[in-house]
Order: sequence, then structure tokens, then C-alpha cells
Amino acid sequence: MPSEFQLINQYFKRRGSHDGVAIGIGDDAAVLNVPQGEVLVATTDTLIAGRHFPHHTHPFAIGHKAVAVNLSDLAAMGAKPRWLLLAVTLPKADEFFIKEFANGLFNLANQHKVALVGGDTTKGTELSITITALGTLPIVQAIKRDGAQVGDGIYVSGTIGDAGLGLKIALQQLQGLNLSASEQEFCRARLDFPQPRIALGLALRGLASACLDISDGLAQDLGHILQASHVGAELQLERLPLSESLNALPPHQALALALTSGDDYELCFTMPDANLIKLSNAAVPVTRIGTIVAATGLHLTHHGQPYKLNTQGYQHF
Repeated sequence: MPSEFQLINQYFKRRGSHDGVAIGIGDDAAVLNVPQGEVLVATTDTLIAGRHFPHHTHPFAIGHKAVAVNLSDLAAMGAKPRWLLLAVTLPKADEFFIKEFANGLFNLANQHKVALVGGDTTKGTELSITITALGTLPIVQAIKRDGAQVGDGIYVSGTIGDAGLGLKIALQQLQGLNLSASEQEFCRARLDFPQPRIALGLALRGLASACLDISDGLAQDLGHILQASHVGAELQLERLPLSESLNALPPHQALALALTSGDDYELCFTMPDANLIKLSNAAVPVTRIGTIVAATGLHLTHHGQPYKLNTQGYQHF
């Protein structure tokens, strides 16, 4: 059985130069150069088998997702991602798993020119992956949650609810849902391979008044912006951007997934509508779904009629 250091050297210590890495993997700590005039932005997420992804998920997808969920947080702040730290707990030193996991991790990291600069590997009873992602941005351009203003439009990127449907597919909870093989494949890919909206996050610098990524469901996550900004929101649910797969469901099921299922990792942001023209070249479509209002709370309508939400978003405990 390979040792910890053999695993690190074989699968995680990869050659290549990256901007800002003075000392990378191989010493007790990494030494990194933050670009002049910018500040460091840090985020961390833990993924646990059976809690954050099904046990039978392919290790390549696990590696991808572990990186994606962290880069998504940086995107929501308008930060440029630069470096990763990885702590992984493995029940056993399964070299097939480690190889495919590392390939998935580096496949996405390399797309965004992000370097793995350190971490830790250990044995434990449950598979657990923690990544810390580091990025940079000019301090005055950080996009926070507390800047939403009355009259701002509320926007989301891409389509929402697909990953929640993908989870139902993965767990074989499709009773009564008539979906084609291609629709099921699309939603499962949205669950296993979320795409962090880095380019959009960078484009929103100076345009968005508030932003976050949708990890625990649109309604719950938007609530964080409303609470931080001391405002409310009116959402027109017929405007929600739904994929063909979601639109194939009965409307109440589609809306429940779009509003409460996690793992979409799309960006939800508020912005004066006049700024929309400046996003005309955004790499992903954005959709206006509502308006920030003075009355606190989340107010939902569907084709002009009040809509009551009976489920919550993802709960960590």
C-alpha cells in the first residue's frame, strides 16, 4: 500500500508554473505572492460521501465538484481564483479512486489556471474532502451580500433546479416522472459537474449590488441577501429560467426544485436594470426574475397569483 507521501507525489504534485506560487507542494506550507493592489479572498467547503454526493458517484466527478463548489464562492465575490489547498480523508488508499479524483480535480483547476499548492491526506472511516480556494481582487470591487437596493432587479444565471432533479435521478426517485434518457443525462451532469461562473463573477464587478451562488436553493440563498441588505423581494415565478427537463415536470414539482433544491451553483445577484446592457457579452445567459422591494421577506407570485412555498432549501443539520 502506498504511503501518504507517495500518493501526494504521484497524483497531486504536478509540474507546471503558476502565477504567484513562490513555494508550492513539498514544504510545510505554501508561499504565495498576492498581486500588487489586490487582496486575498478565501473560502472553504467540505464534501462528505453520502451527504454531499451519492456514494456511487464516479471519483472524477467528485474531484471536479470539490473544486467547482469552491470556485463558485470566489465567483460570487467577483474574485479571480488562483490557488487551492486540499485535505482529503480516505477509508483506504484506493489508487483507482485517487487517480480519477485527482484527474477530475486538475481537469477543472487547469481550465481556470488554478494551482494546487498544498494540503493533507489521511485515513479515516468516511470519505471527506475539504478544499480551501484562494483568489484575489481589488478591495473596492468585492461583491458582498449587503448591497441590494430597493428597485434593483434580481437576476440568476443559467437554469436552476436541474441538479436537484439530477439527485432524484441518482437516487432513483423518479416515480411518476416521465423523463427521456437525454433529459436524465443532462440533469445528472448538472449534479456531478457544476460549472463555476467565474467569467460572469468577474464581469459583475462594479455592476452588481449584491451576489451569492445558489448552493442550498434559490429561495433560501436569496434570503441571505435580503437579510444582509435589510430589504425584501418580489419574485415572478413564471420568469424562472427552467431547462427542458424541468419544464417536462408538473409545474408544482418544477417550481419546488427550482426554488429549494441545492447544488445549482449558478449566481443570483441584484443590480440596477440599467447595468444589464453591460452584461450583453456574458458567457452565460442571465434572467431577471424579480425586484428588490422595501417590505422585508420573500414575496412569490405565479402568473399574478400569490404562491406559497411549502418546502425549504438544503439543510446542513
